[in-house]
This record gives sequence, structure tokens and C-alpha cells, in this order.
Amino acid sequence: MTHKSEMFPGGWGIDNDHLALQDVLLGKPDHFQWKPISALARRTFENLERIGITYDLQTAMSQHRAMVEIYEANGVNVHYLEADAGLPCSVYARDSSAMTPWGALITSIQTPYRRRDYSVVSKFYQANNIPIWQWVTAGHLEGGDFDIIEPGAVMIGYNNERSEEAGARQVAAWVEDEGWDALVVPIGQQFVHMDGIVVAIAPKLVVACVDGLEPFAVDWIRARDIEIIEVPYRDCVKLGCNVVALGNNRVLSMASNEDLNERLRARGFEVFAPDVSQFQHGGGGVHCMSQALRRDRAS
Repeated sequence: MTHKSEMFPGGWGIDNDHLALQDVLLGKPDHFQWKPISALARRTFENLERIGITYDLQTAMSQHRAMVEIYEANGVNVHYLEADAGLPCSVYARDSSAMTPWGALITSIQTPYRRRDYSVVSKFYQANNIPIWQWVTAGHLEGGDFDIIEPGAVMIGYNNERSEEAGARQVAAWVEDEGWDALVVPIGQQFVHMDGIVVAIAPKLVVACVDGLEPFAVDWIRARDIEIIEVPYRDCVKLGCNVVALGNNRVLSMASNEDLNERLRARGFEVFAPDVSQFQHGGGGVHCMSQALRRDRAS
């Protein structure tokens, strides 16, 4: 496999999304607010009286701290984007960038409340001497749609409400220039991003909503001899697939994922399942809030 760019420049980067997580980037929740940033968040606002949950910043901050403590207890170094009162949703740190084997990809967010998130994330990378690989310029592409399925293979989603086809194809071309396979896939707006439909959790193993993927995308995964733990549509649209592999059969999930958590434990996984409902109703789960900066390398 021939690469045009240096791999793991400065020791940073990931070539997988499932081996032991060493460093993670999170947003600070100090100014977090619920905003209509996606179909998922809009559903919250339209059903507040029925779901019986209300926005509470102190609860959100407590839930975020519980997630941080799980990362720290599992030996993960936690880094933070600076809180900015003008960026109430930058706590979803997955979207303003994506980490690759060749350095950070600075994305282009379409959502009105998030268009300036690139400012805090680019400052973070520059201040910490983490090389930036590329900047998305052709249309919009958000980090949650850059989904490493296994070493050498990435799926890039778009729904045109968040990421757009032009941005997805620009990034796919860069990835292919580096010698990796890249599959561009349209997704439904109800899933928000590709990491709301499929996430790698171990070698040759993903959790995925098969009913939420185009058949050619499911075939592409299975053709690589990757096993799929299927998540039902009803759970997927509530961020049921949006989990984080910690490596070595450990998974950061969410309290709401009762069925998946039970099935993962039955397969021998250690599952951590904090209540992050304030963030789920705001539009994102634990994978949305977490940008892997460094993992054990597959190559």
C-alpha cells in the first residue's frame, strides 16, 4: 500500500477505529445548549412534553464528567477544545475534524450553529503541534461522516442536510490518493451521520443498522469478511450504533442502549454505559462527542 503523505506525523493519527484508544479529543460542555442542529434534535423539540425530559446544563455537565471519568479510568488521555460561548454545540467534537493516518482533516460544517467550529479545532491542533492533513473546501463534510471501518477502508456518508456529496467525494479522492479504499454512501437525514449507522468495535466486527444502509454498502462491508452486529432501526435512530471502541474488548456505550449492551456483554465485551441523555436529545451520542486522536496502530 503506497501512501503519498507521511503516516502518523509527529506520532499522531489513527489507522483504525477499534484498537486501544490512547488519546481522545472532547469539547467542553460549559456553554452547551439544545439547538435544532439535526433531524434528531428537532424531534426532541417537537416531543418535549411527551418524552418528559428538559434541558439542564448542570445535568449535562455532570453526565459529561461521568463520560470523562470512564475514559480516564481506561487509561485514555483526554484533550479538550476550548469552550466558546458562541459555539453552543462544539461539545460534539467528532464533527469539526476527523483524524486520519496522515494527520487531522479539518472539516466544513454546514449547520448554522456550528459553522465556526473549525476555528476552535484548528487552534487546538496548531497549539498541540498535531499536523493537519487537509481542509475540506468542496461543499460540506462533517467528521461524523468520515468512518474508518477497518485499516485501509473508510466509508464517507452524506445526506445533504449536514455533509454534502461534493465534500464527501473530495475527501474520498484524497483518501484514495493515499492508497486506501473509500466508499461514498448517501444516508437518510434521520441518521445525521454515518457514525450513527455503523461503527467498528473490534477487528472484523462492527455494529450497524443494516436497514439504514444502502445494499451496496452492506455488501461492501461483508465482502471484507467483516461481521455485523445488527442494531434495529428503532434503536439506530436513537443513536444506538453511536458507540466508541476503547480496544481490548471494551466499549463505551450509553445507558439507553439496553439491548445492544446486553448482547455485547454476552459476547465478552466490557461495556461502559453512562447516562448521556442530555446530549442524545441535543443531537449526538458518545461517538459524536469523541474524536480519537491516537490509537494502537494496525500497521
